[in-house]
Amino acid sequence: MQALGQLHEADGAVGAGDAELAVLELNISGGGFHQVGGHLLGLVDDAVGGAPQRLAVYWLADYAGGIFIPFRDATSGDESYGAGRYLWDSAKGADLGSEADLLTLDFNYAYHPSCVQDPRWSCPLAPQENWLPVPVRAGERLPEGHR
Repeated sequence: MQALGQLHEADGAVGAGDAELAVLELNISGGGFHQVGGHLLGLVDDAVGGAPQRLAVYWLADYAGGIFIPFRDATSGDESYGAGRYLWDSAKGADLGSEADLLTLDFNYAYHPSCVQDPRWSCPLAPQENWLPVPVRAGERLPEGHR
């Protein structure tokens, strides 16, 4: 499930090179909100499950910085972590490349946030705009005994 997704501007989006970063507020595991330095970078379109889908793309200034694309899909809570997975996290090296406004999106590399391993860890969770209504049966999934 690999594709090139074109990055589009979104209302309220800020370019990655802008010095004045907005504060991004994301739900975190364990409940509540966490404010991180960062902002909405834009939207990326991709075909998932045979249907066009759109994901919000974030730029994080904190935690090593870079592009961040969390998502949740129809397997969340059953075959994969209920709070979602990460498709792209530059800080963890999950960056398959880009060219101009095209991002390489490969759901085969989707992985669980570290909080799935230990509830003491807090992780940013996928915001509602990145909840896909289709199942993504690629990438990291939960073992049978962990579901």
